[in-house]
Amino acid sequence: MRVLVIADIHGNRAALEAVREPFDLCLCVGDLVDYGPEPAWCVDWVRRHAAHCVRGNHDHGAAQNVEIQGAGGFRFLTAVTRPLSVAALSPVQRRYLAELPTSRMFTLNGKRFLMVHATPRDPMDEYAPPDAAFWKPRLAGLKVDYLLAGHTHIPYTLRVGATLVVNPGSVGIGRDGNPLASYAVIDGDEVQLKRVEYPVEETVAAMEATVRDDTARQMLTDVFRTGGLPARWLRNGTNGAG
Repeated sequence: MRVLVIADIHGNRAALEAVREPFDLCLCVGDLVDYGPEPAWCVDWVRRHAAHCVRGNHDHGAAQNVEIQGAGGFRFLTAVTRPLSVAALSPVQRRYLAELPTSRMFTLNGKRFLMVHATPRDPMDEYAPPDAAFWKPRLAGLKVDYLLAGHTHIPYTLRVGATLVVNPGSVGIGRDGNPLASYAVIDGDEVQLKRVEYPVEETVAAMEATVRDDTARQMLTDVFRTGGLPARWLRNGTNGAG
């Protein structure tokens, strides 16, 4: 069975459309909204195609209309784009996000999977580096073959005891200096991290048509084009939430 694993779409329709990987099953580990200009379309795509999806911190924030105060970095971009996400989503779409579980465990082809957006200890918010020492206590006692997580926007696989941690990176908004859409494919016992080009300028144009704050428009343009925030945009040492 060929499993497509996606995360951190962040309202980027053009990037999600570029992921044309054939799959038998799609799994989404959260953050469908904020930052990008077309969150409603992305929510509907996941509703149609993902067999399982878990709630990310941005999904929760948009569903509950949580206001963010941020002077710099991605927190500032969240503060600017959160109201736009909320306005773009229908009540049905926001309810879908609100009702997503924060974790999902299931068995597939004899393998035990656990999905969280961030970590089992803090499913929506904890930032998890590709560090076995970090992951070991968070996986203790879980007895799963695969732990699927996102949130960092940085793709990696990491073997921790009997568990393979798979972070597919971000479909919609890179933070590792690579602007390509990132995702993972699990095919049997093989895991591949993949990247695909997408029409970035379509996303930039759609974003510019919705975001009115000049600074946010410039920052988001840089992020979409470069896969990260240049240092000139970071304020007070804050890089914000994933």
